[in-house]
Amino acid sequence: MSPARPAVAVFRPDDGRLEQAVTLLADLGVEPVADPMLAVQPTGATPRENPDYTVVTSKTGVELAASTGWRPSGTVCAIGATTADALREAGYPVDVVPEEYTSRGLVDRLRGEVEGTRVEVARSDHGSTVLLEGLEDAGAYVHETILYELVRPEGAGDSAERAAAGNLDAALFTSSLTVENFLMAAEERGVRSEALVGLEQAVVGVIGEPTEQTAREIGISVDALPTRADFEQLAELTVGLLDTPER
Repeated sequence: MSPARPAVAVFRPDDGRLEQAVTLLADLGVEPVADPMLAVQPTGATPRENPDYTVVTSKTGVELAASTGWRPSGTVCAIGATTADALREAGYPVDVVPEEYTSRGLVDRLRGEVEGTRVEVARSDHGSTVLLEGLEDAGAYVHETILYELVRPEGAGDSAERAAAGNLDAALFTSSLTVENFLMAAEERGVRSEALVGLEQAVVGVIGEPTEQTAREIGISVDALPTRADFEQLAELTVGLLDTPER
C-alpha cells in the first residue's frame, strides 16, 4: 500500500482558480482539500472614465470591468503580475507594475508623481486602506469603485473540521479574508478551538504580509510566506516543508 499523501487545504474561489490550484497541488504530490472561503458577487459598477491614473488590483476586477465594455484611461497600474497579465489579455495597456506586489509597493512606486492628479482605484469591497490612504497622502485625488463583493460561500468549512480532527497537514491562505472566513466556518461548526490546534500542528502558508499579520494576531503560526504574491510560489514553498511520498 502506498503511503498517504499529505492533505493540503486550499481556499480559492470556485471560479476556475480553485480547479487550477487543485491540479497544481496534485502535481506536487499532495492531496488537495478544496474548501472555497470566498465567492465573488459583482456589484455592476464600472470604474470612472478619464482619470489621470487607473489602478486595478485583481484579475477578477479586470474581467468584470472588461465585461461591461469599459476602457481604462491615463496611466494604467496593476498591483501584481497576474493582474497585469489579465489587463493585457483584455487588450488593455499596462504602464506600471510595482516591484513589490502590494498596496504599499504601488504607493511607493507612484509617490512623487501623483500629486494633484485624479486616481481611480477599481477593486473589491475588502481592499486594503493602505492603498487609498497612501495615495491621498501623496497628494492624489482618489476615487474608489467597488467592482465586486467577497462573501463566504454557504457550506464552507470542511477543512476546519479536518484540522480539528488532526487530519490536515497544511493550509494555504491567500488573503486575510480567507483566514477570517476559515475561523468563522469553524465557529459555526463548533470546532474553532480544535481547528486552531490543528493548524498549529500543520504547515501554514500565506500570501502577503497583511495575511500573515491577520493570522498571527489570531494566534496562527505562519510557516511559509513567499516573496511574491503568487499562488504557485505559495504552494511550492509550503509543500516543500512537508514530507510527501515523492520526496
